[in-house]
Amino acid sequence: VQLQASGGGLVQAGGSLRLSCAASGSSLFFNAMGWYRQPPGKERELVAAITRSGTAVYGDSVQGRFTISRDNTKHTVDLQMNSLKPEDTAVYYCVRYAGTLLKTTPSIWGQGTLVTVSS
Repeated sequence: VQLQASGGGLVQAGGSLRLSCAASGSSLFFNAMGWYRQPPGKERELVAAITRSGTAVYGDSVQGRFTISRDNTKHTVDLQMNSLKPEDTAVYYCVRYAGTLLKTTPSIWGQGTLVTVSS
């Protein structure tokens, strides 16, 4: 399975961006999917994750501003990011979890897409 992320870029604070991730290499799309990010000089952190049935979890810092969704027929997972802040600046990674549940861990990582939020 390969994950291809797109949609990153430069945006002003308060603006919006939508990231998209396409999974290829398998006819199945049962596993939980998610987005992680790594801000400059910091460790990777969970942004959001979603099961096949649509159960979602969010990191505390993005709750209420970001929305994760998935299309099980197109094998895509999107991240709508609103009210962006400079502290959202990071490389964002699409991930596939090892299983269908969110308690499993990410096992496949995409290449990352850079989001830069200017103040």
